[in-house]
Amino acid sequence: MRRSSSTIPFGYKLDEKNDALLEPILKEIEALDMVVDLIKSESLSLREGSIWLEYQTGRKLSHSGLKKIASKDAR
Repeated sequence: MRRSSSTIPFGYKLDEKNDALLEPILKEIEALDMVVDLIKSESLSLREGSIWLEYQTGRKLSHSGLKKIASKDAR
């Protein structure tokens, strides 16, 4: 994926060889997909989802950032 801003999105990291590219982190993307599904089914709140993601991946994502991602997700 080509980098389009200075912020690295959740589930990606900078490519070691090329700063203009991002590499997916499958563990984070899978965890994020699971949390978004749980939020949409109202099994988890945004804050709970944010805490769970940090516990599972070690990477922080605010509840408001999670809301942005969940609202963009058109499933």
